[in-house]
Amino acid sequence: MELKDKSEPRIVSSSQEVKYRNFPMVPRVVFGRGSFDQLGEILMPKRKNSDSPFIFLVDDVFVGSELVKRIPAIFCDQIIFVSTDEEPKTNQVDALVLKIQGDFEELPSGIVGIGGGSVMDLAKAVAIMMNNEGSSCIYQGWDLVKKPSVYHVGIPTISGTGAEVSRTTVLLGPEKKLGINSDHTPFDQVILDPDLTKGVSKEQWFYTGMDCYIHCIESLNGTFLNAFSQSYGEKAFELCKEVFLNGLTPCESRDKLMMASWHGGMSIAYSQVGVAHAMSYGLSYLLGIKHGLGNCLVFQHLEEFYPEGVALFKIMRDKQEIELPVGLCANLSDDEFNTMISVSMGMTPLWENALGHHWKQIVTPAKLKSIYQKI
Repeated sequence: MELKDKSEPRIVSSSQEVKYRNFPMVPRVVFGRGSFDQLGEILMPKRKNSDSPFIFLVDDVFVGSELVKRIPAIFCDQIIFVSTDEEPKTNQVDALVLKIQGDFEELPSGIVGIGGGSVMDLAKAVAIMMNNEGSSCIYQGWDLVKKPSVYHVGIPTISGTGAEVSRTTVLLGPEKKLGINSDHTPFDQVILDPDLTKGVSKEQWFYTGMDCYIHCIESLNGTFLNAFSQSYGEKAFELCKEVFLNGLTPCESRDKLMMASWHGGMSIAYSQVGVAHAMSYGLSYLLGIKHGLGNCLVFQHLEEFYPEGVALFKIMRDKQEIELPVGLCANLSDDEFNTMISVSMGMTPLWENALGHHWKQIVTPAKLKSIYQKI
């Protein structure tokens, strides 16, 4: 894979002294089949008292499932099932925070998210908002959170998004789709149990897996690339190829895609994503298309930016027998196209990573519209 000239992720102070970004990472992680059953002993030392609950935010696909019976809810702990039919929204976060504040007098001991990338993002956002005032929409952006979040745990039940390791929580707000990107966002604890990804549909497995793959392509070809992000991105890239091209056993695929997701998320922690993610935000904002699918819909048309990556994506798509939806933008008005374009072009760090500081000389509204019209 040919890489462009790179610049290291740094900030420059008023005195022009070079300072490198000091990003947080998830401090504790457990990996292994069946490791979910260690959750109770992990949470126990973090309990403040019997009146300070743990709140378990669980994807409502698990209602009535065996997994729910394994959740170590004691004392006044609360399990809240959340819908992931749509992208996570700021008003959904605000409603959950209000419910928790209304149900309990004490601040929770912590928030535990159990589900896919949407639940991971909701759990991170709720944990932040338990200690920060106002609506979550005012924190959409970079480094706007002032107070630390409450203790929070991420337990992914699908692999690929990297949400379990990232410092952002992507939310659809009233005016934009943008993450709460801060040092207070990453989980304090993550449990990676590949057995929890059993039963995921072939299509969803592919969409989230390709989210990870696209993370790698955009990071490895970005102007922000450095040795730190490259080492993680290359490993995730190789794992994705093993999973989607090599015909592994189901157990091997679950293990390796879970680790690909982790490495892919780490890769973009010290760099950035690029064109596909910037454009998929526009799709999600206007049409409510879920993130993984949105990335796939855009990426298939980005040969101009990532020729080798797109070619391999199409090979994996065909090998996995995935048919992507067509005609989603066929009947959009000019105003609707302009909305998507505006959201997309607002993702300045992503475009700078993809194309450099002069990206606006390359990417125009007309170019973006021509790509959206193919979807």
